[in-house]
Amino acid sequence: MTKKNLRFSAFSLAKGKELVGEDFYDVKLFDDVLVAVVCDGVGSAKEGANAAKRAVKHIMQNFKNRPLSWSIEKSIKKFIASINTILYQESIANYENVELLSTLAMVVIKGNRLYGANVGDSRVYLLRDGVLTQLSLDHNEEGLNNVLTKALGLEKEVEPYYFENNLERNDKILICSDGLYNVLSENKLKKTLFLGASALVKNASKACNDDLPDDTTAIVIDILQKDETALLKELNLPIPKKLKRDQVIDGYKLIRPLIQNERTWEAHKKGKKYVLKFPVVEAIESEWHLDNFINEAWNAKRLKAGFFAKTVIPKKRSYRYYVQEFIEGVNVKEYIKKHPLHIDDAINLAKTLLKASQYLLKFDLVHADIKPENIIVTKRREKLIFKLIDFGSMTPIYSTATRVGTPSYLAPERFSQSAISESTEIFAIGVTLYEALTKRLPYGEIEPFSTPKFSKAKMPHQINSKIPLWLSSIIMRAIEIEPKKRYQNYSEMLYELEHPSKVKLFIDLSRPLVEREPLKAYKIGFVVSFMINIILLAFLLAK
Repeated sequence: MTKKNLRFSAFSLAKGKELVGEDFYDVKLFDDVLVAVVCDGVGSAKEGANAAKRAVKHIMQNFKNRPLSWSIEKSIKKFIASINTILYQESIANYENVELLSTLAMVVIKGNRLYGANVGDSRVYLLRDGVLTQLSLDHNEEGLNNVLTKALGLEKEVEPYYFENNLERNDKILICSDGLYNVLSENKLKKTLFLGASALVKNASKACNDDLPDDTTAIVIDILQKDETALLKELNLPIPKKLKRDQVIDGYKLIRPLIQNERTWEAHKKGKKYVLKFPVVEAIESEWHLDNFINEAWNAKRLKAGFFAKTVIPKKRSYRYYVQEFIEGVNVKEYIKKHPLHIDDAINLAKTLLKASQYLLKFDLVHADIKPENIIVTKRREKLIFKLIDFGSMTPIYSTATRVGTPSYLAPERFSQSAISESTEIFAIGVTLYEALTKRLPYGEIEPFSTPKFSKAKMPHQINSKIPLWLSSIIMRAIEIEPKKRYQNYSEMLYELEHPSKVKLFIDLSRPLVEREPLKAYKIGFVVSFMINIILLAFLLAK
């Protein structure tokens, strides 16, 4: 699911005239996974509010760093079990009694699937076609709604109530503490749900003359449309284990593999050339690999701009693959081995990468692996044209749960799990330009899985004297080690490329003057030397 597929709201009020309640909630979208949690601290416990807050933060932090090999179900159950153990053990150690107690209700949405769990009496509802259904299960003593049989931190181990459901367009999900449903009837909940979380909680407060008997919290999630990547995943299409030359698939004849793993092929059909891309073999067993391929195919299909190869996902396929136009040309890495990149072409390359990156922002995406190997050089009327390829690394902007990309082109902050942003993409663009014009990497080759130390790079015009100082300054500002000194937005860098006269020349004050401005250094040296000689001559004459 993405921001375009759903909408959510959340709100909470403390009981009575209290300023702070014992409920705690959070809702976040981690790449394509939405996580929403409501915890209600048990009022009879000394540390109920603390338990609720810690439980929500624990669940969120763990989902942010969830092992990619774990299923959603395993993740939910593991994270609930771990926070339960923490709360229980701390209660016994610090109070010799269970005082860190909280209920929990949560949902996770991935694709068109809803995963949920609850412990205690906080609830999850689903509204579909005018019918409100409680998906969670209350853990109360029979006939005693105020006595919990289960809560986080109550016992050494806890078994949450777990459930799953498919989602449909226009579904509405409500997660709430008991303070809400104890005041508003199910009929009132159903009628007010359309107005969002704030309206629900405030209506409950109004019904009690703004004197709520209990803390009241609600999260409302609206499913605006079904997730198309999930629909693609549901298709029952096999993944071929082996592919070979001259094999014919749906009329496409495989000619030659284009990359080493032999999952991307040049193919011919009715006299035309195409590129067919298949999932890696691991996707047969690995849901994570399959999801990556489906997202890649979907992103490639919807990017309809001249910066990218045209892509289609055939409706009638006998295997899982997608088709791209075949672009005649070589990548920038190969091109510069034989042909130095002209300054005008380098400027055109920079503008193409920046405009392509701006286009991706419309979809809340970044390429995340911009480098010379992922840029094809082709010609149109004797003019070089650049196309950005490889959609496998594309990821939502501001993602922190990934370290996709090639190390030598990653901004320094990416090695410490900082979010992918326009600034980090600009760094990759800057390194690509630096290499295209100098055939060198500004910070050298960086090995995978390493944590490098960055030292100051040499200015590109000092390596290639044809590079004008203004362009050299733009590149240096793009590859700044310190994020604050780097361009923050694509538009900033693009503006300077289009207005060379307004570029503020880059001066690295950490370097000796003789390296920064050799002519000025020589002039100063000459003057100083001349003055010393005059003084020495005067001293000798005085003798």
